[in-house]
Amino acid sequence: MDPEHKYRQQNPWPTRSGEQVLFILDARNSFEQELLKQWIHHHTDSGSEEFHAPQVRLDLGDDRKGIDSDALVMALALPGDTLIAPLRVAWQPSAEDINSGPRLRNLVFGDPRHPNARRGRKIISQSPERMHLIAGLPDTVANLRRRFEHHHNIEQGEKQQRDFADFVARQAAVVLDMAERKLQGGRYKVPRHVAASLLARPEYNDALEKLAREGGKDKAELVKEATEYMDEMVSVPSTFWLDFFAKFNDFCLGLGYEEDIVYDQAAVEKMRRIVRDHPSMLLWTHKTYLDGMVVPKVLYENDFPMPHMFGGANMNFPGLGFLLHRAGGIFIKRSFQDNELYKTTLRHYIGYLMEKRFPMNWAFEGTRSRMGKLMPPRYGLLKYALEACHATDARDIHIIPISISYDLIRDVEEYATEQTGRGKGAESLRWFIGYIRSLARPMGKVYMDIGEPVVLAEAPDPDDSLALSKIAFEVAVEANNITPITFPSLVTMSLLGAAPKALTEAEVVEDLNSLLGWAEARKLRISPDFDHSFAEQMEGLLGIMIDENIVTRYDEGPEVVYGIALEQHPVASYYRNTVIHFFVNKAIIELALLKASEHEGPEALDIFWREIDQLRDLFKFEFFYAPTEEFHRQIREELERYHDDWETILSQGAAGFGQMLDSMTPLVSHATLLTYAEAYSVVAALVAGMPPTDSLEEADCISRALKYGRQAYLQRRISSESSIGKLLFKNGFKMLQSRQLTEGGDPAIAERRMDLSRELRDLLRRLDVIRAIGVATRGANLGEANV
Repeated sequence: MDPEHKYRQQNPWPTRSGEQVLFILDARNSFEQELLKQWIHHHTDSGSEEFHAPQVRLDLGDDRKGIDSDALVMALALPGDTLIAPLRVAWQPSAEDINSGPRLRNLVFGDPRHPNARRGRKIISQSPERMHLIAGLPDTVANLRRRFEHHHNIEQGEKQQRDFADFVARQAAVVLDMAERKLQGGRYKVPRHVAASLLARPEYNDALEKLAREGGKDKAELVKEATEYMDEMVSVPSTFWLDFFAKFNDFCLGLGYEEDIVYDQAAVEKMRRIVRDHPSMLLWTHKTYLDGMVVPKVLYENDFPMPHMFGGANMNFPGLGFLLHRAGGIFIKRSFQDNELYKTTLRHYIGYLMEKRFPMNWAFEGTRSRMGKLMPPRYGLLKYALEACHATDARDIHIIPISISYDLIRDVEEYATEQTGRGKGAESLRWFIGYIRSLARPMGKVYMDIGEPVVLAEAPDPDDSLALSKIAFEVAVEANNITPITFPSLVTMSLLGAAPKALTEAEVVEDLNSLLGWAEARKLRISPDFDHSFAEQMEGLLGIMIDENIVTRYDEGPEVVYGIALEQHPVASYYRNTVIHFFVNKAIIELALLKASEHEGPEALDIFWREIDQLRDLFKFEFFYAPTEEFHRQIREELERYHDDWETILSQGAAGFGQMLDSMTPLVSHATLLTYAEAYSVVAALVAGMPPTDSLEEADCISRALKYGRQAYLQRRISSESSIGKLLFKNGFKMLQSRQLTEGGDPAIAERRMDLSRELRDLLRRLDVIRAIGVATRGANLGEANV
């Protein structure tokens, strides 16, 4: 079919008249070139000199092959007012291809958006509406040359002419991509010819020259090495592989999770505006390998520009590495502290992406959370991103925290095993196939919650480590605040709090109502689809938890009861820990009140505040607290919810304690802090039994605590295997270090070690008291109105 109607729709000639024009024809084959030539000819007055406008054919479509700009070098020897007008043929997939997504035949016959000449002729013959003629925004040779000289490393002679031609070709690709995105969609916004652009930048070349001088190396040698790093590091995304990645994400997540991810549409639109207008980073929590699919899936479905995602080189294995490299993945070495060239290249790459408004995203914890709660942030990537912002003088930097949550997670069983001391297997294609197969079981829903951005007027000084840690802390706190309370998190909290006792269905419902009411009164983040009628639907998600053996259901007695088997405590604890941060302050209050209740008068209030601060310090390696003054304000506000004159009541000793606790349901300290107190008691007992001359190293502490903790559990001196774990004992060791109890030699250290052990035994006693009170009052107080 003759495409004359397409030629008539738009004029390829720039609107400015009287100026010479040079057409750049972005054509993959001679057929596309002929279509563009005919388009130009259709709008050309045969009697005009403009008919003789020069044309240069380039193939700008494949970043990995680079650009052969030889034909453009001579063509650019034109007057400065000559207009450069880039043209392209764009192809839309068929409705069938759009609905199905990439298929096996596309891998064989090619991307339907980039047909070969034979397929192109067939498309025009059968579906001419799929072919579109695209004109990029034109510019003059003089303007392009000014931009080139301002932003690029300039060398005289023939190389300068070639570098300028390469620059013009890259700019043609950019403006054509911008025009084509109006047709294809914003999700296909990708950076083009990044490595070539970086190597041409004066700032990067200056950095290489400095490294060459300091290292006594030739700059050309460094350029060669840096090019190899870029081949490994720089993502080369394309429309086909972005579509393929989206379909792959849908497939993997759909194996076990419901089709629709739960998120706030208004928050996504707000994030779109932020990313469009500001240098941005999307930092998400990390609980499973699937996290890296959730953010891209939501953004792709909302026609959001593709986010570049940082990942460890351990995931760059055949198959997955190939796909991610072509879908926005940036693989970085696990360790490169001593490699200045690698660090410099990474920093400038990040700066380039930030400058061009390509959002970056990564898991700011640096590793999957093995315990459910937020891990301490890793500063490495954030540091490099902010250093790049500092170097480019970026302003109004927006760091957007994102919380990714799941009802259930396949990886949790693996985490529980790891914490006993078993190592993690290496990632590989074979491992990945097995992992994907293991997802084919019901696991509920996925949740993506977007927080308020941490906004920086400008990047801090690269040497300001305190500023970096404060920024990371703010991101972590906001990520915690937006993590939603889900049904599994509350069910496990209730049943673990009652363990080893099982609860009737009515008791479970009362517990959940009490916990949920407490959370709603404080306007905590609760999953928007949380089903408040769970009393009538106990077989839904709870049924899946029973099938997964997380929860045990016994129905052969007079009443149906629910509990968590002892061997499942480590797994169930994971889900409870995802929301544990919401309850930590209340747990600390309960324990401090019990401590103060053993005294009367003004002394009780002093003891209360001293215990508040001691507990905060004891668990400082586990939780994120507000600064001290703000933390104390939070404690007062919580207590004032129960009694305005709580300080007077507190001075009444045991009677006042009883009065306070009557109104403080639900009691949560035993369900919140018991795991950590028991783990710390193990390392405290371990160090208390050492001679005062002996020191303790971290690895030895963890190894010995794993064995001693197992013994303590068998002797029932600790209540649960969830209190035995490498990360728990690692933080316990940090706690010992912070109290200067790991280095032997001081004769007085033996008594201080014993003091800590006694302190933790007393803490366990108080937790047991609160648990007993909770059991005794269940049914009497649970279900009463929450304040």
